[in-house]
Amino acid sequence: MPHLAVHHIAKSYDGNPAVRDISLSLGPGRVLALCGENGAGKSTLMKMLSGATLPDSGEILLDGRPVRITSPADAMALGIRTVHQELSLLPHLSVAENILLGRMPIRAFSFVVDWAEARRIAGRVLADFGFPGIDPGALVRALSVAQQQIVEIAKALVAEPRILILDEPTAVLSASETARLFDTVRSLAARGTSVLYISHRLEEVFTIADEIVVLKDGRTVLAGAASGLDQPRLVQAMVGRPLSTVFPEKAGRPGDIVIEIEGLGRKGAFEDISFAIRAGEVVGMFGLVGSGRTEIAKAIFGAVPADTGEIRFKGAKAGFATPAAAVRGGIAMLTEDRKGDGLALDASVLDNAGLASFARYSRHGVIDGAKRRALVEAKIGELSIRPKDTGRPVRQLSGGNQQKVVLAKWLLAETTELFIFDEPTRGVDIATKVEIYRMIRGLAADGMAVLLISSEMPEVLGLSDRLLVIRGGRLAAELTADTVRPETVFAHAAGLSTRPASPERPS
Repeated sequence: MPHLAVHHIAKSYDGNPAVRDISLSLGPGRVLALCGENGAGKSTLMKMLSGATLPDSGEILLDGRPVRITSPADAMALGIRTVHQELSLLPHLSVAENILLGRMPIRAFSFVVDWAEARRIAGRVLADFGFPGIDPGALVRALSVAQQQIVEIAKALVAEPRILILDEPTAVLSASETARLFDTVRSLAARGTSVLYISHRLEEVFTIADEIVVLKDGRTVLAGAASGLDQPRLVQAMVGRPLSTVFPEKAGRPGDIVIEIEGLGRKGAFEDISFAIRAGEVVGMFGLVGSGRTEIAKAIFGAVPADTGEIRFKGAKAGFATPAAAVRGGIAMLTEDRKGDGLALDASVLDNAGLASFARYSRHGVIDGAKRRALVEAKIGELSIRPKDTGRPVRQLSGGNQQKVVLAKWLLAETTELFIFDEPTRGVDIATKVEIYRMIRGLAADGMAVLLISSEMPEVLGLSDRLLVIRGGRLAAELTADTVRPETVFAHAAGLSTRPASPERPS
């Protein structure tokens, strides 16, 4: 008998169906992967299972009996724990307090928290998870995004759930951290825990899942054992058509140098970074988590100051003191944390998309509302952002459509000559990834320079003309993306290769 079964469940918001007809079953000790495009119904299903919202019809069964999950407290009482893609930690509290929230140990015959025991329990959970290096006493706000994700998962594991729901758990984790998570998932499954694993990374799905369910337009369209399916069949089920070519053709010849970095350094983050990017060229940047990739990009963009070195933009010295100065100078940066740095979540699509192109629709400080709306609506149509309602708060959009709003914002700033993309497809589905890939290569075809930072090896190799490998804050190698092998890139990133970098930087 399955631990969890969903029979013909449906849910609508304001008359708009989010889930139309989903059915699945999850047995004890099994890992079921849930796949689908953004907007396919994955998040809504997860909300119904975790008690955040109620279904309009259909039923949820646990161990064969119907249950009504009216709140997160109900879900927890039933042994269901959910790790959401968006972190829900309390940044001003310690790691131990977050992990044991609502379960803090109390000293005998008192109402006093046993802080030493709390840190011991949290430390044991983290060590069992494979991350003994995270200090249980540290404040969550002092941790990296990857470490916060680990704490979020540990918070769910400490309750020893019967059913564990993981939503894009590896989006910010390195390859080694992902491997440790998978070891933990397998260990939980071996002890009888049922795991619902939601991911856009299909290679992960086939690594960890026993069974796969594909959703499209709020319906179950494919279900079966992972061993009997393959990536092409999953992709076709998700998007309704085969994707014969995921990465667009690399066309054109690079032009003049747009930006040149010489000896750039920032104490404790990176040092002696030198490279150049030409017009019409996509230069990839790959490195393990903590290698310094994002910090280098932020220094170029003026978000954090560099201590040493020089930046020359179109031949002139241009150390941008602030992001605003970089934008005025012709640089756009899509950050890895779109919700924290790239969007005003409670503002409308119209306001967000128009943020970087104020000069195009204003005169003497006065906004021409009609012109702004026309510019934004045209770009929304071009990028296929759904829904098309420009007055809708960005918070209400799916992750893929939120990313497209960030893209629209920068594409509307017509003075941009260098685009910096930091993890541009994190948390988006395969169809949206393909759209973003074509857009990036399209920018290069139109003569823009592009710096692409990505943790996904196929992505950085499939899109880049050249590849920079960063290790420990230094440039470990500069490679030709078309000819390099993935294992060579990983070897440079992990410090397993000492062969000289090649080819030479452009001059």
